[in-house]
Amino acid sequence: MTAPGPQPPAPRYPQWVVLAVACVAQFMVVLDVSIVNVALPSIGRDLHYSSTGLQWVVNAYVLTFAGFLLLGGRAADLYGRRRVFLFGLSLFTVASLVGGLATDSAWLTTARALQGVGGAVLSPATLTIIVTSYSGERLARALGVWSAVAGAGGAAGAILGGVLTAELSWRWVLFVNVPIGAAGLVVAVAALTEVRRPSATCLDVAGAVTATAGLALLVYAIVGTDTSGWGSARTLGILVGAAILLGIFAVIQLKVAATPLVPFRLFRSRAVTGANVVMLLVAAGFFSMWYFLSLYMQNVLGYGALRAGLAFVPMALGIIVATQVSSRLVSRTGARPLLTAGSLLCAGGFVWLSGIGHSGGYWSDVFGAGTMVAFAVGLMFTPLASAATEGVDRAEAGLASGVLNTSRQVGGSLGLAVLATVAVDRTQSVLASARGAALRDQALTSGYSRAFAVAAALVVLGVAGASIVPARPAEPGAEPKLAWRRAGAPAAPAGSREAGDPVT
Repeated sequence: MTAPGPQPPAPRYPQWVVLAVACVAQFMVVLDVSIVNVALPSIGRDLHYSSTGLQWVVNAYVLTFAGFLLLGGRAADLYGRRRVFLFGLSLFTVASLVGGLATDSAWLTTARALQGVGGAVLSPATLTIIVTSYSGERLARALGVWSAVAGAGGAAGAILGGVLTAELSWRWVLFVNVPIGAAGLVVAVAALTEVRRPSATCLDVAGAVTATAGLALLVYAIVGTDTSGWGSARTLGILVGAAILLGIFAVIQLKVAATPLVPFRLFRSRAVTGANVVMLLVAAGFFSMWYFLSLYMQNVLGYGALRAGLAFVPMALGIIVATQVSSRLVSRTGARPLLTAGSLLCAGGFVWLSGIGHSGGYWSDVFGAGTMVAFAVGLMFTPLASAATEGVDRAEAGLASGVLNTSRQVGGSLGLAVLATVAVDRTQSVLASARGAALRDQALTSGYSRAFAVAAALVVLGVAGASIVPARPAEPGAEPKLAWRRAGAPAAPAGSREAGDPVT
C-alpha cells in the first residue's frame, strides 16, 4: 500500500483570511496591466517615449508576465505555495518602487519587465492557494470571488490610475503597490501554511527564457512595422529569430526538460484546450479596450486623467456583477454556454465601439459599448478558471493556472501589438491626406475605430474555442477527476490530497 503524502499543517487563521490574501495579490497583479493606461500621456511626455514606443510601458510588463507565468506555476507546485507567493510579492513590490523612481524610458521599461517577472511568480500561487484550500461548492464560490477581484482589477486600474495621476503624479501608479505589498507580506507570513510536493525537481528555466525572448521578438517585429514594412529585411529577420526561439522552446518541452513548463498531455483535456483558446482571443481584444479608450478620452474628447479614470467606473461594476452571476450559473449550465454567450456579447460591444466618432461623447460612444464588453468578459472569468483546471491533479494546479494566465497575457500582448499597429497605420494614412487640428482628431479616431473592428473579429473566433469545451454541466460539489498524471505515477490513495481532499 502506498502511504499518503504529507499533509499540510492546520491553518493558523480562518480560510477567509487566506482567500483575502490570495485575492489582494491577484488584484495587484491584474491592476498593473491597466493602471498605467490613463497615465500613458503623462509618462510619454515626461520620459520621452515615441508614439509606438509608449506601448512598451504596457508590453514590457505583459511579456515578461506571460513568459514566466508557467515557470511561476511550476515553482508553486514544486517548491511550495507559501514560499513562492512571498518571493513573488517581494519582487513585485520592489520593482514597483524602482519603476516609480524612473528618470528615463529605459529605466521604466526595465522596471516594468521586473514587475512582470514578480507577477508571473505571484499570480499562479494565488490560484494554487485557492484550489488547494477549498473543494466542491466552496471552491466554486471561492473561484467566483477570485474571478471578480481579478476582473475588477483591470477596470479599477484605469480608475485608480486616473485619480493618482491627476491628484499626485503618474509615479504613484507604481508607488501605490509598495504599502499594499508590504501589508500583504506581513499577513501572508502569518496566515499561509505550506503545501508542496515531497519530491521537487528542477525548474525549466531554459524553457521560460526562450519563450519570453521569442514572444518579445515577435511583438517587437509587429510594433516595428510602422517604420519597417512587413516585407522588409529587418522585420523578416526579427520574425525568423522569434520563430527560432519559439521552436527551441518547443524542442525543450518535448525532448529536453525533465519537468517541462508545458506538458502537452495537459491539452488532451477538451476543457483545458477550449478555455485557453477562448482566453487567448478574448484577451487580445479586451486588453486593447483600456488602452484605446484611455487615449480616445484624453486625446480626442479632451478629458483629464481623473475624469478619464472615473469614466471606467461603470465598466468595473459590470465586471463585478457579471462574475457573480456566472459563479452562480456555472455549476448548473457548465462552462460552454457562458463562454459562448460571453464571446458573442463581447464581439457585439467591440462592433459598437468601432463606431466611435471624433465629435462623439462619453455617453454615446464609450459608456454603453465599454460596459457591454466589460460585462461580457466578467461573465467568462469564472467558467474559464473552472474549465482550465477541470480534470487537473491538485498537485499541478499551479501549472494549469499558469497556462491559463499565460494565454491571457500572450493574447493581450500580441493583440495590443497588432491592434496598436493597425491603429497607427490607419491614423497615418488619414493624416497623409490633409492637415489641421480637426483632422488630427478624425485621424486618431479612425485608427481607434479600425482597431476595435479587428478586435471584434478576434473575439468572434472565441466562439469556436468555446465549442471545444464539453457541453455537460459540472455537478455541484463534484471533485475534479484525475484525468492525467505523470507516467508511471501510482494512483493516489483514498483520503490523500491527490485523491481530491481539500487542503488548507
